[in-house]
Amino acid sequence: MIKFRATLVSSLIGIFALTGCGGGEEVATTNVGEAPVKKVKLQMASAFPSSLPILGVGGVEWTDKVKRLSGGTLEIKFFEPNALVPGLEAIPAASKGSVEMAWASSGYYAGINNVFSMFTTLPFGPNATEFLAWYYYGDGSKFADELYGAQNIKYIPCHMIPPEASGWFKKEIKTLDDLKGLKMRFFGLGAKVMEKLGVSTQLLAGGEIFQALQLGTIDATEFAMPSIDEGIGLYQVAKHYYFPGWHQPASFNGAFINLEVWDSLSKQHQAVIEVSCGDNIRDGLALGDFSQPAAIASMVEQGVNIHYWQPEFLAAFQAGWNEVAAEEMAVNPEFKRVYENYMAFREQFSIWRDNGYLR
Repeated sequence: MIKFRATLVSSLIGIFALTGCGGGEEVATTNVGEAPVKKVKLQMASAFPSSLPILGVGGVEWTDKVKRLSGGTLEIKFFEPNALVPGLEAIPAASKGSVEMAWASSGYYAGINNVFSMFTTLPFGPNATEFLAWYYYGDGSKFADELYGAQNIKYIPCHMIPPEASGWFKKEIKTLDDLKGLKMRFFGLGAKVMEKLGVSTQLLAGGEIFQALQLGTIDATEFAMPSIDEGIGLYQVAKHYYFPGWHQPASFNGAFINLEVWDSLSKQHQAVIEVSCGDNIRDGLALGDFSQPAAIASMVEQGVNIHYWQPEFLAAFQAGWNEVAAEEMAVNPEFKRVYENYMAFREQFSIWRDNGYLR
């Protein structure tokens, strides 16, 4: 680890030497004897609009970090959803090479294989630090490299947020029967759980949710956390806001880079992306927690009713998830392999989780 850090620092110092060049020359020196770093410009299709708090803003801020860390030799241009491709098509487009990279959530690629949802979040899954532990020091990143590599993608977690809310409902949900027949926007594997309880789910991009809820195309929705949900005005059309976000206890978002594009980058530019993504994960978690109290208070002033699911609801969601996981493992070998690895990690981790954390 010390050797890696020393090599990484020396590489970044070499890139920073660009700032000492005069006369506007696009020449970047590296270590003695190494070739100059060429200036590279990449286009990134985003699943989140730049105006969206935390998720979209985090993507724009990340591209600025990349430019600064690379001394201007690597520029990534952020494109709004639908500017290059529809938001939900950003990752498939990166796989095909029709865009160079995408800023999105791995769960948006679940239509290819539900295993990819696990690289965003899992219902009743780990909190942020446990998720990071499994991904970086367990086998999570190895699975991601293998599975995304087969899709011609280099996946790099590049943002992380704390727990999400469970959803917005126009009417209070008093019994489990009140869920039956609802049309609801829902994300990832949690959608399959809601379907077990009689909810009809669909996945909509963030920019489509408000209008769908307002027009009655959907009756309810989950999207993100309070400060993000407030940013798209969901409180204006639904007044019952439910917690906790059992379906997304912590969530990765990331950069999805066409594999040929990734392989063409210099080692220095690859290091810039990896290091800046690590910083972005820190920022997403810190800002994610920091911004929620004010957002909740503001929406309560606007007439929003805050609810915490009663035990019978959480038990039903948990039972539904157990069924979904078992069914998915029975038909999906990749899901089974990753999920069993993840559960084995959680079992091993439990001695620390149960003893090291306040309950």
